[in-house]
Amino acid sequence: MIKGVLFDLDGTLLNRDESVKMFINNQYNRLIKQVGHIPKERYVTRFIELDNRGYVWKDRVYQQLVKELGINKITWDELLHDYLSEFKNNCVPFINLIKMLEELKNLNLHLGIITNGYGQFQLDNIKALGIQKYFDVILVSEWEEMKKPHPKIFYRALEKLELLPQQSIFIGDHPENDVKAAQSVGMNTIWKKDDQWKNVHATYTVNDLSEIPFIVKNMVKKK
Repeated sequence: MIKGVLFDLDGTLLNRDESVKMFINNQYNRLIKQVGHIPKERYVTRFIELDNRGYVWKDRVYQQLVKELGINKITWDELLHDYLSEFKNNCVPFINLIKMLEELKNLNLHLGIITNGYGQFQLDNIKALGIQKYFDVILVSEWEEMKKPHPKIFYRALEKLELLPQQSIFIGDHPENDVKAAQSVGMNTIWKKDDQWKNVHATYTVNDLSEIPFIVKNMVKKK
């Protein structure tokens, strides 16, 4: 019987692609005196390319951006500081996020988040989405000193929730870090579909967060 549901954050609950677009457009506007000599489209596009959907940390992104675009009125670490302090103000949720979490809580399930990233940065984004109150446990890789797909971070979350792997579901968008990693410890899985990946073999696949409660309700009923 399913007693708990755990989530990835970026690309699953947080629409990171849209959040990054909003942030970098706003950063350009906010720092127009320092970067305005560069066409906005070029600044925005190159940042998104270098960011590689979050898989390149921003110190490297900004160092390269400053070098390529000839930025000399602001340093790369000042741009990084702006990112760290302002990104939380640009967090875009996937549609039906709150509704989905409310429905799961009404099923008396334990809820958790396991996310890679820097601790305070990720917690600030969770708070910005207004969802911290729904979760019984939040594990961020920096604070746990391990990251997905390492099985220990999944076991740690399950231990904190007092759940066995087979009593839980993990929901995420990444085939390796989320789906395969959770499966390797014996958890059920739901893949939040991302069109850049193909042939992902999760227990279930969803396109929209609104589909999750229906799936979970059926799994809760199974003994």
